[in-house]
Amino acid sequence: MSYTIGKQSVSITSTGKRRCACSGSTASPSARCTMPQVACRGGAASSSSATSMRLCLDTFTLLGHPISQHSFRHANAVRRGRHAVMTHAFFETNGLFSPKSTAPKPPYNVVITGSTKGIGRALAEEFLRAGDQVVICSRSEERVKDAVAELAAAYGKDRVKGVAADVARPGQARVLADFAAEQLGSVDLWINNAGTNGYRYGPMADSTDEELQQIVSTNVLGVMLCCKEAIRVMRTQGSHGHIFNMDGAGADGNATPRFAAYGATKRSLSQLGKSLSAELGILGIRNVAIHNLSPGMVTTELLMTGANTPTAKFFINCLAEPAADVAAYLVPRIRAVPQSSVNPLTGTLSATYIRFLTQSKALKQIGARLLTGARKGRYVPEDA
Repeated sequence: MSYTIGKQSVSITSTGKRRCACSGSTASPSARCTMPQVACRGGAASSSSATSMRLCLDTFTLLGHPISQHSFRHANAVRRGRHAVMTHAFFETNGLFSPKSTAPKPPYNVVITGSTKGIGRALAEEFLRAGDQVVICSRSEERVKDAVAELAAAYGKDRVKGVAADVARPGQARVLADFAAEQLGSVDLWINNAGTNGYRYGPMADSTDEELQQIVSTNVLGVMLCCKEAIRVMRTQGSHGHIFNMDGAGADGNATPRFAAYGATKRSLSQLGKSLSAELGILGIRNVAIHNLSPGMVTTELLMTGANTPTAKFFINCLAEPAADVAAYLVPRIRAVPQSSVNPLTGTLSATYIRFLTQSKALKQIGARLLTGARKGRYVPEDA
């Protein structure tokens, strides 16, 4: 037997329990329908919602309450409207709509840590060459002044600024972020390049406590502090901000003998990036994205310090490239991210992993070396 409670159709089963026409569930006659109200009225995301509504309306008709086709179409329209509102609310709550922030357009405002020499300096020059504004930093105030003077002379004093900051020290990353925001107005691209191996290669068992502390503090804590401060500055901007963490040997999880601590720190950056991306979603910060950069083997002072074994010499000659060449490859791809990482439907930002030395490229160069002797002795002499 069927009867109505308000606008809900109910039937009594042979066992004395009631059956809700919306869900088909059974309960005691005194129990209320357990279906969400919006679902019971035809507004659920379930594929059976329209059928449930028809069952409810058919029962009304059987009980002497005629329902016109117009009323049914109206009810369906209400259901679709509620579904649209619920969908928008879901995406809004979960940070999937970004109506207030926009993708920045070049020239970009760029911050690079550890950028007075090596790959950081090469990146700064490449961004400047592309027309961007750059803030550089280093632990040494003297090196910062010299680098700013040289770059300003080549690219214009209004386009390059610098500040001394040891990003591994609490408070120093904040100094850098505030300086960049003041000088640039906003930060579009932030590259966490600062890293160290203490310019020493050897078993970790022979390292001093101070050496290990410096490596971990710079490569892990420094990146964390910089990410934290970059997010603080970027989240209040009206435009997107992109943070790039520079990894290195060990990032793939393979062993890095003679620089185990360095490899372990670089391995951590992938997990850090994934966790930060998840946290940005939880916090509803929709205009900031975390990315990874992999420069491969770069002939900087940091790498060349380890060119003192036959194996190291082989791989350096075979796989390494000058910093300028690596920067020339990376920068155009970094500059493409603000546009390419935006989902045109939701406005969300996707993470990017830009690699210079891919596995296929490495295997090809190793194969050429073994077969033809290509690149032998290119940077350092090797034993015959």
